[in-house]
Amino acid sequence: MNKAESLKKDLVYYYPEGHEAHYEHGHPERPDRVEVIRTALREAGIWDDYPKVIPQGLPEDILTTIHTPAYLNVLEMTCRRGGHLDPDTYTTPASWMLAQQSAAGAIAIAAEIWQGQARHGFGLTRPPGHHATRGQGMGFCLLNNVAIAAEYLVSMHHVRKVAIIDFDLHHGNGTQEIFWKRDDVFYVSTHQSPFYPGTGGVDDIGEGPGEGWTANFPLPPGSGDTAFLTIMDELIIPLLDTKKPEIVLVSYGFDPHWLDPLGQLLLTADGYGTLIKKLCTWADRNCEGRLGLVLEGGYDLFAGEACSLAIVSAMIGMDWIDPYPCRYRENSAWQYMIKQAKSVWNL
Repeated sequence: MNKAESLKKDLVYYYPEGHEAHYEHGHPERPDRVEVIRTALREAGIWDDYPKVIPQGLPEDILTTIHTPAYLNVLEMTCRRGGHLDPDTYTTPASWMLAQQSAAGAIAIAAEIWQGQARHGFGLTRPPGHHATRGQGMGFCLLNNVAIAAEYLVSMHHVRKVAIIDFDLHHGNGTQEIFWKRDDVFYVSTHQSPFYPGTGGVDDIGEGPGEGWTANFPLPPGSGDTAFLTIMDELIIPLLDTKKPEIVLVSYGFDPHWLDPLGQLLLTADGYGTLIKKLCTWADRNCEGRLGLVLEGGYDLFAGEACSLAIVSAMIGMDWIDPYPCRYRENSAWQYMIKQAKSVWNL
């Protein structure tokens, strides 16, 4: 296998062309979030040599399975006039097209991985998506990119089990709601609590056929690398062993980083990279390495650079040194949640 073929097998990217047109002055969800990531990866020599997927369209039946037609109509009309879905969630006349492109980019990443064109993928999906419920956009999110990608895999490629691991600072209430009663998508979330949007309790595990297919690990402020890695080793990995997904998708928010202005978790970029490395190891052993990341939140640009370099380095097996070790000491309040969660899951 030559170098180009080897690189293609390692990793594939998605870049949202034209995303700069989704912009509101002074808003934290801004184009710079994506551009600093691309620049950092390019300067590190791990962008240009890897293939970029081109979205091939967003199947309407997939979109209307995840979101109600009524909401899609509201979203399209709101975008036409550049209005707001709520006080925090803006649109521009370009946002409807860009939101569809972002969801299609998540699909393209998932499809490339499932079809064996690459073991891993990283989609710079923007606008983000995990707060978007079936019938409402919120929390800066318009269409639920990761949910649409998971539904595409289930519906179009007949994947029996998908896992979505959500490492954003905030609970992915939209993703949880969409798959709440389903037993083909296992949704797992680590998030700061109490915090926006106020969902994702440790006892929230799904309903009906979906009971046991949602897992929430809410973390108090001051939780850092030790908390996250303990959750990975003692909760997430054992649950993945039980559920046996055929592909793992990650909602990648870099806002748990200790530099992020919106949160008080103390995850480092090195810690984030270790989390992804552990998932890569699990995927290599259990589902032919199939692991894909889609971008969610994250608002400090230095954290965005560092976390993204860390997670890509983890996926391609490259050494990397974290320039931003945490300045603060992690507390131990998270240990009580671990005990609760082990009780809920009989672990």
